[in-house]
Amino acid sequence: MDAQFLAIDRIRQVPAVAVVVDVMRAYTVAAWAFARGAEKIVLAESTADALALTDRHPGWMALKDGPPAPGFDLVNSPGLLRSADLSGRTVVQKTTAGTVGALAVKHAPLVLCAGFVVAEATARALRAGGYGEVTFVVTGEAGRADEDLACAEYIAHRATDPHATTTGPVAGATTAPDTAPGPVTGTATSPGTTPGPSSGTATEPATTTPTPDPATVGHAAPYLRRAAASRAAVELATGIREGAHPDDVALCLELDRFPFAMAATLEDGLMVLRPHTPH
Repeated sequence: MDAQFLAIDRIRQVPAVAVVVDVMRAYTVAAWAFARGAEKIVLAESTADALALTDRHPGWMALKDGPPAPGFDLVNSPGLLRSADLSGRTVVQKTTAGTVGALAVKHAPLVLCAGFVVAEATARALRAGGYGEVTFVVTGEAGRADEDLACAEYIAHRATDPHATTTGPVAGATTAPDTAPGPVTGTATSPGTTPGPSSGTATEPATTTPTPDPATVGHAAPYLRRAAASRAAVELATGIREGAHPDDVALCLELDRFPFAMAATLEDGLMVLRPHTPH
């Protein structure tokens, strides 16, 4: 598999397969929303669009970054969301980077959205598809967010060789100049066919926590350390970012917490995210 790692503004053409990564916190939150019973997540273009959608669809719930705000039912925090009852609900999500990244590749035949909590399921979906080229969209900090790049590189390694133990460059990988990987630093403080989604799409995903094998945990450790030392992790841990819970960093770094991947597709002009389980 040839992998390239691009910032949102470096996307020049529609990729065949896109993996949009936002660890802290959009796609950790999305995974928790599905675990709490959400049927689907609509990725909104703006906060105004999110509110307009919930106005048109009573019962839909709006979610955004930052502190609570009028009209929004939820904030972009896994720690705050994990106790919510979202059974059968539609969530409309608007975030600073994660949703923007998915909308930037909305015409791709396959769009997967990921964080560490669904890393193995995402890699498994890529392995099952046998895709030759995959574009990883590194959403945070204009492509420089090390938690997102670390997660993208980890998924690429797992998709290419699930038994690999190296943390070096992915074979065939290319990286945009402003998304160059940084060194592994820090100590974790908290742990020929057209591609498309497979027919196995779950609306009620299993939420039993998989137990990663020791080899997988060891392979992931350097990537998780990078994420734990990232700017986003520090800002969340120190209260710089509003609308956060003290457990957010730990929840974002919980490897393979959920057994499903997440795929986004255009449905009636809206980018809709759903759980995705490849056969």
